[in-house]
Amino acid sequence: MASATQAISRLFLRTPLVGQIVVGLVLGVALALFAPESARSVAVLGDLFISALKAVAPVLVFVLVAAAIASHEKGQPTHVKPILLLYLVSTFAAALVAVLASFAFPTTLVLTVPPAGGTPPAGIVAVLRNLLLSAVQNPVKALLEANFIGILAWAIGLGIALRHAGEATRTMLFDLADAISRIVQTVIRFAPFGIFGLVAATLAESGLGALLGYGRLLLVLVGCMLFVALVVNPLLVLWKLRRNPYPLVFTCLRDSGLTAFFTRSSAANIPVNLALAKRLNLHEDTYSISIPLGATINMAGAAITISVMSLAAAHTLGIVVDIPTALLLCVVASLAAAGVSGVAGGSLLLIPMATSLFGIPADVAMQVVAIGFVISVVQDSFETALNSSTDVLLTAACCPQDLRLPSRSGGDR
Repeated sequence: MASATQAISRLFLRTPLVGQIVVGLVLGVALALFAPESARSVAVLGDLFISALKAVAPVLVFVLVAAAIASHEKGQPTHVKPILLLYLVSTFAAALVAVLASFAFPTTLVLTVPPAGGTPPAGIVAVLRNLLLSAVQNPVKALLEANFIGILAWAIGLGIALRHAGEATRTMLFDLADAISRIVQTVIRFAPFGIFGLVAATLAESGLGALLGYGRLLLVLVGCMLFVALVVNPLLVLWKLRRNPYPLVFTCLRDSGLTAFFTRSSAANIPVNLALAKRLNLHEDTYSISIPLGATINMAGAAITISVMSLAAAHTLGIVVDIPTALLLCVVASLAAAGVSGVAGGSLLLIPMATSLFGIPADVAMQVVAIGFVISVVQDSFETALNSSTDVLLTAACCPQDLRLPSRSGGDR
């Protein structure tokens, strides 16, 4: 018995991380189907995993960005500007796909659910104002609240200042970044157990029955996200790399999107994306900034959710949306998505702001938000997987001279 257990343990440790996650996924589904009470009891595994990722991500980003900038030498190439441009193009393209799909497959809702809690922003100006205020937040508070815009601003400032520090100081900062990276690698190794707990608890609590009534809406949402992931994003990568984009696309979806699907938090997936960028041999000065920044502003999935849900509300109320208004919705959804917090369900409270373009009352819009929370088990998982995997994908697309795809059999996953 002991020898069999040791053999299974050795096999498990030799299996790539993605394979271990798939095993955890299958076991979680099986436990939820055959022993739902036991499935609820393992929820703590998922909670611990997500909490550990969220705890280490702010410190990792702060130290890694500061160390990368402090050690950067003049003349050394970085690709942050083209990545930011690609982020904006990708998010707007996703909103446009969502609008076209909503016209092609109009969806109506039954608005009888009680209004959801929470206060939506007053408008796009409020979203952008909050985004700017986040950049100047107290650094300690930014770390405590995982405000990655503030963390990035302070890390960049500190990194620039430390470029004039002594060699010993910069070496210490680099060693600190390396130590925190090792902690992150340890946390990520527990991903299979975290996914097992998340899947088992989610299916045991929610099941699939509550989602059946919103099947058409989910099909439009998920269909748009899959289209962006498998068609739009590959076209953007093809434009940048001038070669077959799908090996890189599938690598990012497998190694980043799969984990993000279950954690449902772009912020929690930052350590996973940083580790993947390192395995892809990307330039650290580039990805140490673009990955955490992408977790805040690169929100193609959120733009899809905002656009589809807003137009579903308009179709339900019989409001005719003309082409100029639809294009304005794409712009608003793209800008609003950039201000979405990198946590589960972050895009839903921006729906009332978008529906205000059509004159829809706030109480009706908040009912649409409530429907969003009902379907968020599926919607938010696909949304986060698209958002997070795209961060690495577009970063890699702008670094063709560094890019090296890892082998499938690599044990460091």
